[in-house]
Amino acid sequence: MNQILKGAPELALEWHQAGRGAALATVVQTWGSAPRRVGAQMVVSGDGQIEGSVSGGCVEGAVMVEAMDAIDSGKGTLLEFGVSDGDAFAVGLACGGIIKVLVEPVGAVLSEDVLGELIAARAARKAVAYVANAETGGGSLTHEGFEDRFRMDRSGVEEDGRFVAIHNPPLRLVVVGAVHIAQALVPMARIAGFDPIIVDPRAAFGSEERFPGETILDDWPDEAMKKIGLDPRTALVLLTHDPKLDDPALQIGLKSDAFYIGALGSTRTNAKRVERLEEAGFAGVDIARIHGPIGLDIGAASPAEIGVSIISEILSVLRKGA
Repeated sequence: MNQILKGAPELALEWHQAGRGAALATVVQTWGSAPRRVGAQMVVSGDGQIEGSVSGGCVEGAVMVEAMDAIDSGKGTLLEFGVSDGDAFAVGLACGGIIKVLVEPVGAVLSEDVLGELIAARAARKAVAYVANAETGGGSLTHEGFEDRFRMDRSGVEEDGRFVAIHNPPLRLVVVGAVHIAQALVPMARIAGFDPIIVDPRAAFGSEERFPGETILDDWPDEAMKKIGLDPRTALVLLTHDPKLDDPALQIGLKSDAFYIGALGSTRTNAKRVERLEEAGFAGVDIARIHGPIGLDIGAASPAEIGVSIISEILSVLRKGA
């Protein structure tokens, strides 16, 4: 469950260790309607292969040339580009802007050890910040500080000139109960940037036909929670209404670092849930983590509307805090 797809850092280290040479190019600042947000990365090999994007196609060719030069010289460089209105329109924006891109050759500027530590943190789903000189590159990692940047997934340049690249684990949404609301919620969550995992031991509910292309676990929820591993980038949503399914997952969730826990049910249902958790030995401060009845109070009625209220509440907790 902790496997991560190869991104720019992983490819940069792989190409460097293969003797091809590699440089990481990272968007460090933007003005106007820039095609990619700060922190976007692409990797360039010494023989001209590229992966990733810093502008959606507007300046990648120029960055590739500069990155290959940086690999040869062993020096980091800060590039500045103005994206014209015409180029911006070609990648789906109304107008252009300006972007600054930091190019760091692996080994000479971006330490191989630091890059290896970054990749290990990403694989272990640990949030980490890479802090470097915004003009020349070369930095170190930290797991502390920059709380607002971690919460908002917001890389950027500090007032003292340091560039902070936030590397958060991908967001996950664990849904216990493959019900109608889940069918509406899961696509919304994926659009919002979450990787959904559906848990339901009832084969008639958790089927490929009802959730095409999604990850479905047919384990009992407590077993599934142990496999998944709930962490600070995971939201847990309980939709079954059945204490036999919801409660075991809920008890594991309350002992985890999941940033959001929500449970479907009326005020009366939630009160009974609280009673069961108190009998199980959970303290009031722990039980208060549960958002129940789940979702923002927008007067939702249909499964789709309830799905909107749930994903909205999850995002509110993620970005604004509990």
